[in-house]
Amino acid sequence: MQQIITHFTDDDLYKFTMCCAVIECFPRTRVKYRFNDRDNTVYPPGFAELVAEQIAMLENLRISDEEITFMREKCNYIPAWFMSYLRGFRYDRRWTNVWQDHEGHLHIEFEGSWSDTILLEVKVLAIVSELYYIVTGESKSFDYEDYYRRSYIKAERLIDAGCSFSDFGTRRRASAKAQETAVRAMSECSRSHKGPGRFTGTSNVYLAMKYDLTPIGTMAHEFVCAIAGMYGPLMANHIAMTKWAQTYRGALGTFLYDTYGWQIFSLNFSTDYANMFKGLRVDSGDNYEQLNLIVEKYRSLHIDPATKQIVFSNGLNVDKAIAIQKYAADKCQPSYGIGTHFTNDFPDIRPRNIVIKLTEVKITESWPFYSKTCKLSEDKGKYSGDPSTVKIFMDILRMNY
Repeated sequence: MQQIITHFTDDDLYKFTMCCAVIECFPRTRVKYRFNDRDNTVYPPGFAELVAEQIAMLENLRISDEEITFMREKCNYIPAWFMSYLRGFRYDRRWTNVWQDHEGHLHIEFEGSWSDTILLEVKVLAIVSELYYIVTGESKSFDYEDYYRRSYIKAERLIDAGCSFSDFGTRRRASAKAQETAVRAMSECSRSHKGPGRFTGTSNVYLAMKYDLTPIGTMAHEFVCAIAGMYGPLMANHIAMTKWAQTYRGALGTFLYDTYGWQIFSLNFSTDYANMFKGLRVDSGDNYEQLNLIVEKYRSLHIDPATKQIVFSNGLNVDKAIAIQKYAADKCQPSYGIGTHFTNDFPDIRPRNIVIKLTEVKITESWPFYSKTCKLSEDKGKYSGDPSTVKIFMDILRMNY
């Protein structure tokens, strides 16, 4: 089968920025990840073998001089040594294990150095998503001309409503072509359609390079999850903010706060960090309730919330983003990261509800055991991890659900 991922930077920026922070702060840490299909999909026979084949093909990827030059120009907050690291980076199929059970459910696990395996997640999810539609034959119905037209209209509506928005859709895209079609349409719309809003860029580094856009992204939940597994969840956000600041010196200042819910994050979010970080990202819970909590917290620290950026990324579509914009515009500097709605929105096609989460961690390779970790967030449906681990973390955090 034709290789699905054909460019090294066909990946989300946050994987590269986190990888850099991991090498800087946790160079000997080892981790385990696990795939989860929240819809409990039964995959076609032989699907696991095709996924494994695509993962093996990643071994021939090399970052190009063009990609290095682009990242140095657009991502100058990333230290130069990391670009040298990427030049020598090679994927290794031995980090992964892929199989199907007797019912056809898909299982994927990663294990290895955190700095190596961290660059697998987004690429493997994109492989699984696109491969599913190829194998089932659903990809034959994809009409890319119509997709361009509908993507352009989405951008027009968001721009007219004053929304600053970006594409976050690599992980669960219908295909690489679908994501590129959406990015191209929105980029061209933003350059020709006049309005108070704007298309700010894409999380996909390769597409940002191809269409002369800004790559968008900072961090993901796994950074806080791994730290919680090593040191406990009570101070995980504090340690994560400290390590992030150590790596980027105030750049990349949007913090994803909801790994263990607002309550514990708020206790860790002191005046120094509130001033240092440009803003926060809302990725779970009720968007309006979360915004009100954030505004109240900033005000309690004598910081004007109108000076802070709040990025909304919790299952958004165009209508939801426009509604939030009307509510939030006079309270903060709102922006929107929209994923599946941009890159997997073909008629009669159901997007894959799939994730890969970091589940176990050990501080160094010399430790004889892993510690389990989990993600809780503000949505029960987004909890990830073994039920026993979730309960332990909730007890530690005294969460009352």
